[in-house]
Amino acid sequence: MKPTVHQYFIVYKPFQVLCQFTSTEGKLCLKDFFSVPQNVYPIGRLDYDSEGLLLLTNDASLNKKILNPQSKLEKEYWVQVDGAITMAAIQQLQEGVSINVDGAKYTTKPCQAKLIQQVPDIPERIPPIRFRKNIPTSWLSLIIKEGKNRQVRKMTAAVGFPTLRLLRYRIGAITLNNLLPGEMRELTHAEVIQLLK
Repeated sequence: MKPTVHQYFIVYKPFQVLCQFTSTEGKLCLKDFFSVPQNVYPIGRLDYDSEGLLLLTNDASLNKKILNPQSKLEKEYWVQVDGAITMAAIQQLQEGVSINVDGAKYTTKPCQAKLIQQVPDIPERIPPIRFRKNIPTSWLSLIIKEGKNRQVRKMTAAVGFPTLRLLRYRIGAITLNNLLPGEMRELTHAEVIQLLK
């Protein structure tokens, strides 16, 4: 038997695309955008209504490195929220907020949260966010080291600013790096190891 050759890809998962290679309920899935070898799968998840960076590989050892909370690997999200967010709300996010996880109360671990002053230079979402002239929106950078189900959305809702758009920009030192929705780039093993240190 030939030894497995590990392959690594980063992709920009578009909005309203399932984070899997098989469709359910007629929804778009990764297979509609990305052509990879049969044994390559996403590590971690991005919700159907979230977008951004996803790592695809056949290297199972990366699962532990990326998904295990003990690894404390940073994941950075750019979040557009409903309303002009306050410094008090940002401080609450930084200190940890109470959210519901699997029917139980959970307090999120301290994280880094800051206002992004300029709208990030990212592609327009398709379909776009509903524009409301009289209600402002704010952009945040949120850096967390854990990954509960829909955690970022629950966190911003807990401080009174629901998420309108959610984009994962970075895992460790791996970033979207100018990828557009539906684009993919292959990385070498050395690059991946270096970027996930």
